[in-house]
Amino acid sequence: MKKWIKILLFSLLGILLILSVFAGYFYYKFEKAYDTTDKPYKNYIGYIDQEKALLNNVYKLCDDGDIYHTYSGAGLDAYANTKRQFRKNLAASYLGDTFNDSGYLNFRFLVNCEGNPGWFEIIQMNLDLEEKELNTKMVDSLLNFTAMPQNWNALEFQEDSSNYYMYVSYRIENGKVVEIIP
Repeated sequence: MKKWIKILLFSLLGILLILSVFAGYFYYKFEKAYDTTDKPYKNYIGYIDQEKALLNNVYKLCDDGDIYHTYSGAGLDAYANTKRQFRKNLAASYLGDTFNDSGYLNFRFLVNCEGNPGWFEIIQMNLDLEEKELNTKMVDSLLNFTAMPQNWNALEFQEDSSNYYMYVSYRIENGKVVEIIP
């Protein structure tokens, strides 16, 4: 009889120990692993601070601000009609002849569930990928074009329209846009 009680107690202790390990693992995985309170980088890669971004007060994000498609997820589907049409619209509205700067002009931004862009961050570089300020009027002109809602689609995530990240990089040579990435 004593042997049976010992076996039962050790079995219960073993089960309790296994359950404690699982509970500790899930607590860490879902509570502590993503706590960034004391970390040097408080946000995820690609985060856009919506308070500091340009054109952050023109539109509202849908679904409590949840953002789904990441940069590679939205890609070419984000362009209204096609990327070819985007290039044509740019050629019709952008007057690169008045500028002589060369470099990369990168726009990182959000598009809400209605296809309205906003929350822009701008990164300016020379052709050697070193940060460099480009002509302000040229930057403003390309920002105004990129921020036009007719250039962007509303994208779906799990059959619902959703907010998404997008980026557009313009390669500029002597004021003319020679390449649009992606």
